Amino acid sequence: MKPNQKKIVAILNRIMELELAGVVRYTHYALMVYGFNRIPIVDWMQKNADEGLLHARQAGELVTWLGGHPSLAIGPLLETHQHDIGDILRESLIHEGEALKAYYQLLELVRDKDVRLEEYARSMIAEEIAHADEVNKMLRKPGQTEPYKA
Repeated sequence: MKPNQKKIVAILNRIMELELAGVVRYTHYALMVYGFNRIPIVDWMQKNADEGLLHARQAGELVTWLGGHPSLAIGPLLETHQHDIGDILRESLIHEGEALKAYYQLLELVRDKDVRLEEYARSMIAEEIAHADEVNKMLRKPGQTEPYKA
């Protein structure tokens, strides 16, 4: 494996680990939602967990296509014991930001060198940004049009 491929595989494994951590995180969050709006919020969180698993599988496939070995590790999981929906969404933004950084790192390595990986990185960046925008909008108060700022 070429040195650049080793770096790419390492980043893809990091992405896989972060996405798997997202699966665990969103599954936990879904279990901890209480109150009147529980059902739609739980549904949204379960969909995010499912999406994270799909993203982890995609990263793992790329690892093996490149001749690497998929990681069995999982990204960081911190239990803050904060289960207010706002707290959960803010934690989610932080976690999604870490995944976004990894996708940008991958893009920097493969830009103008590997079309498949470049397109993969770009599409995942677009998905992660859209997800972060969705969470940001959920953190706003009704009628608030300015983006939420941590």
